Amino acid sequence: ALLKSGLLPFGGIEEQTRESATLTYNVIGRHIAKIVPVRIASNKSPWFYGFKPGDLHYVPMSHGEGRLVASAETVSEWIENGQVAAQYADLDGNPTMKSQYNPNGSVRAIEAISSIDGRILGKMGHNERTGAGLYRNIAGDKNRDIFRNGVKYFE
Repeated sequence: ALLKSGLLPFGGIEEQTRESATLTYNVIGRHIAKIVPVRIASNKSPWFYGFKPGDLHYVPMSHGEGRLVASAETVSEWIENGQVAAQYADLDGNPTMKSQYNPNGSVRAIEAISSIDGRILGKMGHNERTGAGLYRNIAGDKNRDIFRNGVKYFE
């Protein structure tokens, strides 16, 4: 809905064109539920305020239509503006199109983008799926408290 309305990436309601970014079916054509490494690409958004670019977090994914599709020109603009907030990454933190790490096949391995001013964030990972005792058998940093980051930023 954020993409279809234009709130992402523009920050306001915008009419969509044939060239507008959108979400579509995962490359494999079915629902995917797993935990994947995600590399912080930018902390311009208040939601990523407490993170550092390059940080690697492990995030639960669960979706059937999560593949971000956008033109190369659009994605280049987002990168230049710091709007690509997070990317699917391999275990070394390199953005990747390999399906074991980028399960939906999103362009340029994009997992999260923000509006131009950073206030609106759209991401595929489920940061709300957290709790004591969860994911004990998964190594790596699972610090993904985007909600606390937003509050701290505005304090």
